[in-house]
Amino acid sequence: LKSNPSNNEEKEAQTQLTKSDELQRLHSQALSAYQQEDYEAAISLLDEILAVCVWDAELRELRAECYIKEGEPSKAISDLKAAAKLKNDNTEAFYKISRIYYQLGDHELSLSEVRECLKLDQDHKQCFSLYKQVKKLNKQIESAEEFIREGRYEDAISKYESVMKTEPEVPVYTTRAKERICHCLSKNQQATEAIKLCTEVLQLEPTNVNALKDRAEAYLLEDMYEE
Repeated sequence: LKSNPSNNEEKEAQTQLTKSDELQRLHSQALSAYQQEDYEAAISLLDEILAVCVWDAELRELRAECYIKEGEPSKAISDLKAAAKLKNDNTEAFYKISRIYYQLGDHELSLSEVRECLKLDQDHKQCFSLYKQVKKLNKQIESAEEFIREGRYEDAISKYESVMKTEPEVPVYTTRAKERICHCLSKNQQATEAIKLCTEVLQLEPTNVNALKDRAEAYLLEDMYEE
């Protein structure tokens, strides 16, 4: 404005200044809502700011935190992926993305994201610790599935039992392991055990198609045709 004081530019400058003040006000409100654990309100305010400040990595990270608290992991991942691109060497974003995938049971994507973190900083303590855990789990699951493809059901069962010991804290891995063990028992003609285990899985996930099919196979072995 000082270098070129024309009416048009003054109007434009005033508009932008007003908008800037408004965004700062919204930012304060968003932080306050976040601190008061009103994540829904914080998200709504951050939506307004990010519609204008599209390239702000910190705001995206804050919104991702709110999404995590609100139980919307896929939206959190989307914001964190943007933040990882917008900010150089953003190891924290890759770490968080990897953790979310891990909690969701997607161990392969979790492994690939934590590797991105270690590419940026091979001494990153949290990423290295997560990497070791995911890699171990990933290897056990791959080898169990290999045994199933080869028809080595006893070995696969033993390997999936190891999966449950490796990750007892995240329920999705226990449920998946039980589902696959039921499959092996059914294929191995161990009908009674298969029915018991598949029933456990179906109590947690009534629409689990694999468990329904494997339990049906086990019922057939027992001549329980109605079931």
